[in-house]
Amino acid sequence: MKKLLVYLKDYKKESILAPLFKMLEASFELIVPLVVTAIIDVGIAGRDSGYILKMCLVMVALGLIGLLCSVTAQYFAAKAAAGFGTKVRHQLFAHIQTFSFTEIDQAGTATLITRMTSDINQAQSGVNMVLRLFLRSPFIVFGAMIMAFTIDIKAALIFAVAIPLLSLVVFGVMAVSIPLYRKVQERLDKVLGITRENLTGARVIRAFHKEEEEKARFEESLESLTSMQNHVGKISAFMNPVTYVIINGATIFLLYTGAVQVDAGTLTQGEVVALVNYMSQILVELIKLANLIVTITKAVACGNRVESILEIQSSMPADGTETKQGAENKIETSVGEPQRREGEKNQTPIPAVQFSHVGLTYQGAGGESLSDIDFSAEKGETIGIIGGTGSGKTSLVHLIPRFYDATQGTVLINGRNVKEYSLEELRQKVGIVMQKAVLFQGTIRENLCWGKSDATEEELYQALELAQAKEVVEGKEGRLDAFVEQGGKNFSGGQRQRLTIARALARKPEILILDDSASALDYATDARLRKAIREMEGSPTVFIVSQRTSSIQHADKIIVLEDGEVAGIGAHQQLLETCSVYREIYESQYKKQ
Repeated sequence: MKKLLVYLKDYKKESILAPLFKMLEASFELIVPLVVTAIIDVGIAGRDSGYILKMCLVMVALGLIGLLCSVTAQYFAAKAAAGFGTKVRHQLFAHIQTFSFTEIDQAGTATLITRMTSDINQAQSGVNMVLRLFLRSPFIVFGAMIMAFTIDIKAALIFAVAIPLLSLVVFGVMAVSIPLYRKVQERLDKVLGITRENLTGARVIRAFHKEEEEKARFEESLESLTSMQNHVGKISAFMNPVTYVIINGATIFLLYTGAVQVDAGTLTQGEVVALVNYMSQILVELIKLANLIVTITKAVACGNRVESILEIQSSMPADGTETKQGAENKIETSVGEPQRREGEKNQTPIPAVQFSHVGLTYQGAGGESLSDIDFSAEKGETIGIIGGTGSGKTSLVHLIPRFYDATQGTVLINGRNVKEYSLEELRQKVGIVMQKAVLFQGTIRENLCWGKSDATEEELYQALELAQAKEVVEGKEGRLDAFVEQGGKNFSGGQRQRLTIARALARKPEILILDDSASALDYATDARLRKAIREMEGSPTVFIVSQRTSSIQHADKIIVLEDGEVAGIGAHQQLLETCSVYREIYESQYKKQ
């Protein structure tokens, strides 16, 4: 949590003024019992109504000034806390955007959402409460004790015993509850994860009639969260009754001692009332402090969770520099392998994409997902990638734009290691269409401009025509300005796929990756799409990942994968004769001639 406080640096003035005005309010509050003492001992004892009225006006003035100070302090505290929350949220979101797929897989989407929302809100609330009460409450507690000593030392010794006892209870409860609040947030993560799964997969759950099982799973997770919250709540609730017992016991003893001293003539009635008032002030402030401790406990636990995400370093820096481990791996795997830069003269052309003995092991995985992948793709070539489910097709193409980094070997674009490019430069060269067609809420134009932010209407229509999506846009009211619902739910699966392909084509990339992105298209549309891409100006290098041999059989080169290894490379006819894996896939889709 300490590292997050740096985001308060732009609110130094508010962070200082808020507690100062609160302490100023507390100072006026400490004067009130002395005014009451004067009213009783002077005004009431002397039957001086003028003096009583004057002292009452003084009390009203103290109250109004205290109110003004309190409102001012609340304003500064709220401004600082809201600014703090905004800056932390912006920083966390920006930091998450630097993560590679590895870090996102490691942290988990549900956890990241919880920390972006609930955890930062708790931390913001904690900052607000600290600025308002963290100095005020102890100031009044110790101020009341000091004021009590100025009235009577013997009676004030009761304060000296009560306050340490109360502090022991408050800080003891805090020490026990901080680790438990961390567990509460972890269980909240689990509940959020199940909720997210149920909402995104609602149609699948209903299709398989699994509503009751999912309700049971959710209730089990919720009961676990409730049980932990109840456990922590009981510990926190233990604080208030114990503080009441200590304070009320001290008040009873104070009244007894005061009565004896008043009878002996060493204390006045007004002074006893003042001492009781100071004890009441301590009671109220300690209750506030106890609630503040609970809030701070939650805030610290949540702040630490946010901090733990900010401490995760991306294994893929955006500026193209590598981590020490990545640099060592690069040296180890590229020894003796000459790398040619773009523009260097060479007798043989530099491949657009080259995989040199590449291996990939996902973090925490038991074995390699890809092993010894070695091939090259020339500029303008179409590369088909096919294989069974789980053979590593998507993993292979994800190495090109560096969604993941190769753990063995090197991936080169135009003769240059992908790790040497900045992520922005690298991904400007690559247009990728994912397996799952994702559209964002907005207009068709806004979605297509993700590919190229300054694209003209003519360029957008050109991309739509290549992607066989022009008819989709022309069939919508408003055309390019037609509204797209979140996730593109107002489009069919095939329409979504064609629009996401158009988004990638709008960029006019050097390398185009279609990751099983035409699965919802009919064969005729798929064929027209492939023909249009082959005839594109600029001759991009195209990677087509597909389960259908019809989609890749006209590719210049087909890579057949089996269990993460290359089972065959070649043209369609050649593979039918030499590669049993490819022949088996082909014959499963077409009747054996």
